[in-house]
Amino acid sequence: MPNSNYPAFQSPKTLILASASPRRPELLKQIGIVPDRILPADIDETPLKGELPRQLAQRLAIEKTAAVAQPGHFVLAADSVVACGRRILPKAETEQDARLCLPLLSGRRHTVYGGIALALPDGKIRSRVCETVVQVRRLTDAEIESYIGSRDWEGKAGGYAIQGRFAAYVKFIGGSYSNVIGLSLYDTMQLLNGSGYGKGNASGHPD
Repeated sequence: MPNSNYPAFQSPKTLILASASPRRPELLKQIGIVPDRILPADIDETPLKGELPRQLAQRLAIEKTAAVAQPGHFVLAADSVVACGRRILPKAETEQDARLCLPLLSGRRHTVYGGIALALPDGKIRSRVCETVVQVRRLTDAEIESYIGSRDWEGKAGGYAIQGRFAAYVKFIGGSYSNVIGLSLYDTMQLLNGSGYGKGNASGHPD
């Protein structure tokens, strides 16, 4: 159901980005997409009992989209989940979170699941999940302490930002790099194009 707390926009086929992340608008700008509105979705992101990382990423993206949905407009939302096997790593809000994540990432591969959801003007929601494998070299205690001291991990799923200092520790990436930053641009453009966004909308965004 649409959230009545948000005003109805008059411009047809407006693109609303349901995200509080400063990285996602920057990523969209790279492919010529500038949202008409940015309305962060406030939802409970706690994993359900027994929920797998891929399922969590998709569910949260869909719930964010639904929370901000407006009739007659496109609403795009995304969520990133970092997992070691089936173990879901937290979004690092505290130093304790970062100290939990970094040793788990050290010397092994992990997967970044990027859930993407798009609400169409008619209320239908389409979604997909992008998976990227990332291999981190073994980190020394000194490197972990240095990275924690940089505060570069704050607010990041899995406790790191691949576009920052942590890039020096990444040995291999299999899949979408932009997905690790916060949004697979390929999958997002495929979703938008397949849903008719950009075809005759008032904002004149490209296909």
